[in-house]
Amino acid sequence: MGLNDIILSTLLISMVRTVASNYTSCFGVFQHKQESGRSVRSMPFLHGFRRIIYEYQPLVDAVLCVVGLEEERSTEERNCNPDVEDSVCGSLVELLEKESQSAVFEEGVSYALFKVAERGLVNAAKVLLRYGADLNFEDPVSYYNPLHIAVLRNKPNMVRMLAEHGADINKRDRIHESSPLDLASEEAERVPCMRTLLDMGADVNAKDKHGKSPLLHALASSDGLTVHNIENIRLLLQRGADIHAATIDGETAVSSLVLLVKEALSASVEDAAEIGRFCLRATRLLLAQGADPSSCLATDGEEDGEHSLTATSLEHFDRLFPLAVLLLQSGASFYCSHHGATCWTGYGIMFRRLQAALLDCSDTRQAAELLEQAEVLLDLARVSSSSLALPLDLRMPDQAPHAQALQDLHRRMVEQETSPPPLRGLCRASIRGHLQPWPLDDRVKALPLPDRLKEYLLPEHTLNPKPGWDCFMPEHSLQLRH
Repeated sequence: MGLNDIILSTLLISMVRTVASNYTSCFGVFQHKQESGRSVRSMPFLHGFRRIIYEYQPLVDAVLCVVGLEEERSTEERNCNPDVEDSVCGSLVELLEKESQSAVFEEGVSYALFKVAERGLVNAAKVLLRYGADLNFEDPVSYYNPLHIAVLRNKPNMVRMLAEHGADINKRDRIHESSPLDLASEEAERVPCMRTLLDMGADVNAKDKHGKSPLLHALASSDGLTVHNIENIRLLLQRGADIHAATIDGETAVSSLVLLVKEALSASVEDAAEIGRFCLRATRLLLAQGADPSSCLATDGEEDGEHSLTATSLEHFDRLFPLAVLLLQSGASFYCSHHGATCWTGYGIMFRRLQAALLDCSDTRQAAELLEQAEVLLDLARVSSSSLALPLDLRMPDQAPHAQALQDLHRRMVEQETSPPPLRGLCRASIRGHLQPWPLDDRVKALPLPDRLKEYLLPEHTLNPKPGWDCFMPEHSLQLRH
């Protein structure tokens, strides 16, 4: 090794020792020595981010040690033992009294409040608040405040206590602009915090910077596989969430479901069935609040917009059969309820799908099942509508597979469409329309009518789907992708 190498190595070693010394000093900030009855800090004021992280950290560590967060004992065990809790609070008061004259005392107890809020230590948090902890203190890394972190960790008792002490239950964080209710809506396990926030007056329809409400957060966070926010959605709707609320980009509760339904189309059979179960439950909740699944999602003047939920289910009725059944049973319009039949009709969508599917179908049994599914849906549509707005002519090459079967189905539908509708059918459609929103069971049962007529008003009760018809993308539908 030459002289230059030796000099360079010596300089590097010196630099490493200097950095290590500074690091040790930073970590030793706020170590107190009892000299002449007063505390003396071992390090001067630090500027910027290092001050935020290090200068009050020893006090925070001391608080966490006193309240037992550095031990293996669970928070639940600690909270259900009053003697342990009283002892902890007494020790915490003693520590805070001793350190109360520190220049960074308020910052230290405020950050400590954030940490105990995260673990749900309500009594310790009350002590810290008595000693001046700031309810609005923001964690220097996440920029969440104590209320935000209590929601994220699902600590409803902590949420209630912080709100009772003046925490702003609608305050948004600085990064994502999420409110506590937004955060609570995004995970099923946080429903207790949601209920607490709503009980204490949180705005159920407040929107973030993108115009997204808690209901839209709950739907957007649900993938139907690992995240199922059904109870979040149910609670928000019960407390008055606006099902028609839209983001700046036009996203709504129904459009969120449309996107998830389309994800099921490209999933495996197992995942599609799981997503389908979630979508059906969410759809029922929205329908019960008067959501319109047939309103075109395209805005006026927009040519290529997202299909409505009804149109999407009919466009892939062989894969989304239970959704199409649910929507038609609920009285969903069989054509665009916003632009009218000139935009789309269920009959036109279904027959285009039938034509494409039958062209690729070489199995007679599968073809018959497709036609049977289509006829079931058409009969359901006629329950709530006297006219299906179907064309009188059906153009299809004569040599196409199963062309005759499709023509026969169309002919039967035309005969029904052109014949005078039976009076009982008109009455049923009218009564069901006046009893909306769906579900109609309880309202029909309350009518002063014979049981036989009540059964006629609810034909969905007599529908017995075949095996495989009750889930998204049954096995046979995989062969019909194109």
